[in-house]
Amino acid sequence: MNVQLETSGVKKIAIFESTLLLVKEHGFHGTPMSRIAKNAGVAAGTIYHYFDSKDTLIKELYIYVKNTLAEAILRNHDPEKPYDRGFLDFWVSQCTFFIEHPAYLYFLEQYINSPYAKQFHGADSELFKEKIKPIFTYGIENGLIRKMDYELLGPIIHGSIVAAAKLHLSGHHDFTRERLYGMAQVIWDGIKTQS
Repeated sequence: MNVQLETSGVKKIAIFESTLLLVKEHGFHGTPMSRIAKNAGVAAGTIYHYFDSKDTLIKELYIYVKNTLAEAILRNHDPEKPYDRGFLDFWVSQCTFFIEHPAYLYFLEQYINSPYAKQFHGADSELFKEKIKPIFTYGIENGLIRKMDYELLGPIIHGSIVAAAKLHLSGHHDFTRERLYGMAQVIWDGIKTQS
């Protein structure tokens, strides 16, 4: 493997991870490129080798976060399982990911509620679009999930995951894996096709 490419990838990930932590602590506006570079352990000029602007960094970081989340979800996804069990695993996997990686959760929350989401409206993880979204469109098209627009289903599922993760992270609740599965079951019962 090319050592220079490997080092390049490591530096870019260090910049991403540095940005995640700083955005969690200081928000987008309180996180200048100079602070990101210093925190990542790279020279100030190096950051501009990878990103021509802070806007570009934030857009690419959003895609990186969504890809990382999709990879975590897919590690626990078994297409051979019954669909309902797969949904429960999906819900718990995503919630657990956010609990274990709070900077990712807080970055996504800030991004979605910022002008960046409108500015980079089409930017998204190809992995998420190609592997995660089809799981739910399959459920809708095959009568496993109530007939509804995917754009309505997403907030129902995502909102419950984010709320549970935030409650856990705040220290108000300590959700065990069993309790997370219980919450996922309630969401599943609400979206599944009623017999």
